[in-house]
Amino acid sequence: MRVLVTNDDGINADGLAILTQVAGEIADDVWVVAPETDQSGVSHSLSLHDPLRLRDLGGQRFAVSGTPTDCVIMAVRHLFQDTLPDLVLSGINIGQNVAEDVIYSGTVAGAMEGTILGIPSIALSQVYGPHGREQAFWECSAAHAVPVVKRVIAAGIEPGILINVNFPSCPADEVAGIAVTAQGRRNLAFMKVDERHDGRGRPYYWLMGARNPHEPVDGTDLWAVRNNRISVTPLQIDLTHEPTMTRYASLFHGSRE
Repeated sequence: MRVLVTNDDGINADGLAILTQVAGEIADDVWVVAPETDQSGVSHSLSLHDPLRLRDLGGQRFAVSGTPTDCVIMAVRHLFQDTLPDLVLSGINIGQNVAEDVIYSGTVAGAMEGTILGIPSIALSQVYGPHGREQAFWECSAAHAVPVVKRVIAAGIEPGILINVNFPSCPADEVAGIAVTAQGRRNLAFMKVDERHDGRGRPYYWLMGARNPHEPVDGTDLWAVRNNRISVTPLQIDLTHEPTMTRYASLFHGSRE
């Protein structure tokens, strides 16, 4: 079994090292192709106006001067050519990728590109709590990733579908179970613009996540990770909203304008 491992946190990220070990427990042919630098929040962007550099680190590990999408394309279309991997694993991201995060996430985009290329793909993320990134419970994802991935593989991933997995911010032995969830929604104030000033008094800005009170809906990814459950969310490439499509088809039927 051939597995491609990528991420958006960069080739030297702790989560990538853990996921590489996870891949090694389920496959005998593991390739790592990841961004040279942190590409968090780049979503599904790809490099069309700049050349890409591919650095061979040895042992089937490569760094790409681009996005997670670039990495998957470089692996599949250049390194592998006609031999597709059997599975793409993207992550393990430092921080949750739930609710609206999946739109912005480079981690999810890596799995999405694998899905577009016809390869079963899973995105994995490790939630961290209010104490910050430095106190993330990596042992949680390290302990639970292998059985979760194996169960997903055994169940099968349909074409056009990717699986988004989030591990809660708790020790491995405090995980309350696995929940198959829907993508959640936060309130509208989940992002803010933080204005600051440089040494000359000129303003500059940081886009930041806002921690506002929010009660997640039962059965969503937000609810699962808040309740110490591993969230497993099937996402689809097809973004068509069929009820609106049907309604508009009736509205515009016979129209020439």
